[in-house]
Amino acid sequence: METIFILLMVLIMIASVLLVIVIMAQNPKGGGLSSTFGGASSAQFGVQRTNDFMEKATWTLGAVIIVLILVSVVITGKPTAKVPALPTSKEAPASQGSAPAQSAPATQGAAPVQTAPVAPAK
Repeated sequence: METIFILLMVLIMIASVLLVIVIMAQNPKGGGLSSTFGGASSAQFGVQRTNDFMEKATWTLGAVIIVLILVSVVITGKPTAKVPALPTSKEAPASQGSAPAQSAPATQGAAPVQTAPVAPAK
């Protein structure tokens, strides 16, 4: 698992360096390599295709970086060791030292209050 992660990180770094090189080679006003090699006209000797290639390379390298990052997160995000679960108790804890509740003496003319038994919580 660790070697796959290292391989993915190396591929991400290579793609990132290539992306920086491609972006730095472009001119923000549309010239870039075409103005360097082609002079004033960008349609000479197929230099217009250089701009198309640079733009496609930028988008492709960006997508490759995103996919590699997502793959590395999915592969390395899974836990490798199981955490032992704590045993759960099915019984309610016994109350210590508590006496049964004493009912108050009934007052004259009042009906005694009856309580329903309480079901244990599940």
